[in-house]
Amino acid sequence: MQTIFSGIQPTSSGGITLGNYLGAVKQFIELQNDYNCYFCIVDQHAITVPQDRLALRKNIQSLSAIYVAAGLDPEKSTIFIQSEVPAHAQAGWMMQCISYIGELERMTQFKDKSSGKEGVSAALLTYPPLMAADILLYGTHLVPVGDDQKQHLELTRDLAERFNKKYNDIFTIPEVRISKDAARIMSLADPTKKMSKSDENQKATIFVLDEPKVIEKKIKSAVTDSEGIVKYDKENKPGISNLLSIYSAFTGESISELENKYVGKNYGEFKQDVADVVVAGLKPLQERYKEIINSTELEEILDNGASKANHVASKMIKKMENAMGLGRKRK
Repeated sequence: MQTIFSGIQPTSSGGITLGNYLGAVKQFIELQNDYNCYFCIVDQHAITVPQDRLALRKNIQSLSAIYVAAGLDPEKSTIFIQSEVPAHAQAGWMMQCISYIGELERMTQFKDKSSGKEGVSAALLTYPPLMAADILLYGTHLVPVGDDQKQHLELTRDLAERFNKKYNDIFTIPEVRISKDAARIMSLADPTKKMSKSDENQKATIFVLDEPKVIEKKIKSAVTDSEGIVKYDKENKPGISNLLSIYSAFTGESISELENKYVGKNYGEFKQDVADVVVAGLKPLQERYKEIINSTELEEILDNGASKANHVASKMIKKMENAMGLGRKRK
């Protein structure tokens, strides 16, 4: 059985956005039935930029609960927190040692996050080698990512091939998996940009833990156009197209079915229906989240996940250390 690895940063008090949920987590739930899956809360990546320690701790717990509440099954998937598996930091350092400054400085995300700032952490530059370590530790075959992470995955492949050629052929070369069916959810305030948890405009982003009334208010205030026709046209009607994508992702109805459904109806009625669909779709997740957020059940899931991940990752660390000549020679 092939292995899949993916992770999300715990950097928002709202957990994950609607975009994260529809574009990533819902895909994880389907993948766990056919693959050996490792789903990680990548808290070490989160500290590449400043974090409040108490808020971070709370966000880690919250994201862990969202994983389970959304439908990730600990019997099918290994769910764990990155920092609870020391091999990630160890392997990250080894991958840094075979990375070149030039290739790290060319990473688009580093350029974006460091642009205009007087000082940035060295970790922001070396984020990609740690991401490569996350993936390579588990013999990963496929990595489900969005378009914004493709460059990092290409570097991961380069580093794995470089290590295999220079030291020992121990790494599986992972493939990028970009689901064509995954919904790409855009900002409600500026539908030409992706929905982001770091957006300063609170009306732009829906979080999966938002209260129903908050979700309804955000959708009703979503930017549309003056045409008054519910039609999918990303170029000329990005706002309505985005709402149609959200509606379709939750109900399974095709875009054309929805367009026919709203012929002659106004935007107000359409937005209300989108809000109702989203609220209803997130209700089971929110109810399950409240059950487990501070439960011993969640603690057991994370303990077991860390144990399983440590078992596999520690074996790969030994192979990496042996290949690079680290430590004493064991008899």
